[in-house]
Amino acid sequence: MRIISGQFKSRKIVAPKNLPVRPTTDMAKESLFNILNNSYYFDAISVLDLFAGTGNISYEFASRGTEHITCVDQDFGCIKFINQTAENFEMPIDTIKSDVFKFLEKTNLKVDVVFADPPYSFTDEQFTKFTELVFQNELLSEDGVLIIEHSKHTDLSKTPNFTYQKNYGGCVFSFFEK
Repeated sequence: MRIISGQFKSRKIVAPKNLPVRPTTDMAKESLFNILNNSYYFDAISVLDLFAGTGNISYEFASRGTEHITCVDQDFGCIKFINQTAENFEMPIDTIKSDVFKFLEKTNLKVDVVFADPPYSFTDEQFTKFTELVFQNELLSEDGVLIIEHSKHTDLSKTPNFTYQKNYGGCVFSFFEK
């Protein structure tokens, strides 16, 4: 994977092969950040990266100047890799090793962007519970957005707070707002 833009543009990051991850493709990531660039000043927002995996999305935010980034993943190897990479690049990324659902039930964090890349095998019920927790616990700031990456075989358009989606090959980003 590589960082597409910002301070660390073109830097390659190689994750260990034994991590249970499916990193967002460069094409999809670039398209997502083009959308976000029209709505946010990256140096003025805070980000919560759920099911963070390799930290791919968080590195892109950090490279573009975001200074408040929190990554949550339940896999120790993923958290360790994100911590090492953030330290090597001196990126402002905090990590939390936790089950995402348990984290969402307890956190009082408030952010501008929640990005989530759950397993493609998530059920409709899991997606609904997940989005409900984000909105019930008021994790988003006034103009905040929840972005969920999922398979093209999943339809989240009937999920509460859904606004629109963008398709990139087999990857889909669904956007949710208050």
